[in-house]
Amino acid sequence: MADQAQEWAEETLAVAGTELTLISGGSGRPLLVLHEELGHPGWFKWHSALAASRRLLIPQQPGFGKSPKLDWTRSIRDLAAFYSRVLRERELVPIDVIGFSLGGWIAAEMAANHAGQFSRMILVGATGIQPPRGEIKDLFIRTSRKYLDESVLNPGRTPEFATLYGGEPTPEQFEAWEDARTEVARLAWSPYLFNPSLPHLLQGVSGLPTLLIWGGQDEVVPLSAGEVYSESIEGAKLVVLEQCGHRPEIEQSSEFIKTVQQFLG
Repeated sequence: MADQAQEWAEETLAVAGTELTLISGGSGRPLLVLHEELGHPGWFKWHSALAASRRLLIPQQPGFGKSPKLDWTRSIRDLAAFYSRVLRERELVPIDVIGFSLGGWIAAEMAANHAGQFSRMILVGATGIQPPRGEIKDLFIRTSRKYLDESVLNPGRTPEFATLYGGEPTPEQFEAWEDARTEVARLAWSPYLFNPSLPHLLQGVSGLPTLLIWGGQDEVVPLSAGEVYSESIEGAKLVVLEQCGHRPEIEQSSEFIKTVQQFLG
């Protein structure tokens, strides 16, 4: 994890019948941040920028990091229902949300079930919808290290890439990645990282300001999936950042921060 420890803190919440590790930082109106399929990747420039005016709430998904697995969850939709319970119990409804990759799918499932729990929603390279062109990159036929390397268009031109997940992997990091892959396999193995019913359910969502951010050269979740999200959610705006892979938050950090701040207001 990138070390800017003075900007964030970690605590364990007793909530929704379990313990949930929460990373938080900043001040202002809360912003729920749902992490990707390999876990919370660390604290970056974009976190610091948003934390100047918002309180970022970053739960470690059950089964990831220090949060214990929830045996009763069997799908991403179950996980979405769990997070809805967390928001209710913590009296955080409605809240703004930003979800990355797998976290974007979770947010979309929550919106499809009850859009009123969010004030604004941002999905970044979200899984959850089968791309009509291309395929979601398979996490299980390559190592986590290779998957990570392939998630950005040009690692050499992405200064923060070297600090993803804390820099050079340690044995503990490899173990955390394998735990994450195991949990993703348990919840989203088949169909692989998408829900065929989600586009149809999202067509019933209205009145939820939604921003979709995609890298134009995203090789993990092809842009065509973002286009389906855009067509499915009423009024959704799709922003495509060029010369960018699956991580616009660090590959095109300045443009990403500007776009998100303008949307959140």
